Amino acid sequence: MTLTELRYIVTLAQEQHFGRAADRCNVSQPTLSIAVKKLEDELDTVLFERSKTRVSPTPVGLEVITQAQRVLEQAASIKDIASAGKGQLTSPLHIGAIFTVGPYLFPQLIPQLQGIAKEMPLYIEEGYTGTLRTRIRQGDLDVILVALPFTEADVVTQSLYEESFVVLMDRNHPLAEKSHVAPGDLNQYNVLLLGEGHCFRDQVFEACPNLKPSMDDPRGKIRTAAEGSSLETLKYMVASGLGITILPESATLINHNAGDMLVTRPFVEPVPKRTIALAWRASFPRLKAVDAIQQAIKNAKLGQALV
Repeated sequence: MTLTELRYIVTLAQEQHFGRAADRCNVSQPTLSIAVKKLEDELDTVLFERSKTRVSPTPVGLEVITQAQRVLEQAASIKDIASAGKGQLTSPLHIGAIFTVGPYLFPQLIPQLQGIAKEMPLYIEEGYTGTLRTRIRQGDLDVILVALPFTEADVVTQSLYEESFVVLMDRNHPLAEKSHVAPGDLNQYNVLLLGEGHCFRDQVFEACPNLKPSMDDPRGKIRTAAEGSSLETLKYMVASGLGITILPESATLINHNAGDMLVTRPFVEPVPKRTIALAWRASFPRLKAVDAIQQAIKNAKLGQALV
């Protein structure tokens, strides 16, 4: 068996779909399928139950996949040890960020970081917190940008900055007449939210618990919730008159075609906020690269700096 085959079965267990797993592994679906079958033949056991709609690990397969995950993490540690002897600011750096941070942070972070470490190639990607958590443990990513709370064994986190939440609405919306918005003010309006899997959705519910009960109200008399795939999608939905939404402050700084139609209003005290943090493996030896990211974010002056 090879590390590549172990990576295939771990990814397949996460995606539960051959096509999506193959895309994540940057191989064709037949290549991944053949490799998984080859490993099953070598181990003389079935690792996955296959149906037309889903692929799920067998009980034995689950144990094998758990061990494979440990092996991949140890392999990542070997890469970390080897990279310790290389230039900390000249080797490629792989950075990940959650979907609600990447589009707004990367355009400001990357120029600052390139100014600090001109010879360090950068590779960036976005994903859900759970996906980034797995990829940093496997060594696919060196550092990730996530919203707190975030805890993971053998992963170090450093708070970077805080940003407030604001309400986005059409400039003619009744709430636009207010200087500040209270969570209860949202009760009678259609609040547009991100879909399941986004940590920002959970943070909105925590800040405005009054929103969640109506989500489960089958009558839908007070408010409906449209689930957008990104904050940018929600902004255009608001511009189209479908409702209002709640955004992190950084997401309001990007101009778009509907910008002159929309306004934001802050919340009353206590203002809901989120903390953005940098996370890296405790074994990651390139601490100068970590310091460079922290300095670049400080130079970008995003939110209320904590570093």
